[in-house]
Amino acid sequence: MTKDRPKTAVLLVAHGSRRQEANDDLVRLADLVRKRATFDHVETAYLELAEPSIPDGLEKCVATSPERVLIAPYFLSAGVHVVNDLEEFRSDFAARHPEIDFAVAGHLGVHPLMVDLVLERLGEAVG
Repeated sequence: MTKDRPKTAVLLVAHGSRRQEANDDLVRLADLVRKRATFDHVETAYLELAEPSIPDGLEKCVATSPERVLIAPYFLSAGVHVVNDLEEFRSDFAARHPEIDFAVAGHLGVHPLMVDLVLERLGEAVG
């Protein structure tokens, strides 16, 4: 933590799957974020079907005594989970920990870099 940057924990959130390989993608993403970003702490959590749950992930973040917790949805669309569910978790933890600033980052959505990724994957399929 520096004077200019509050101590920040990040919780990467995915839907969760019955397939462990799918859940492992979020773990790999968290490792990459840890290597490239300057956040003080990075955790993962799943909305359903896998552990840790979002409350468990938020508790792990809170345990690091951050000034700020960013909840990052690893979702393509702003469906009910992103718009309502994550906001409910954010609101609940903000009420329980008023000393910490909790925020939900934007979902992945139709970002210009997403077009590049889709085109790259299509190119891979063509060979």
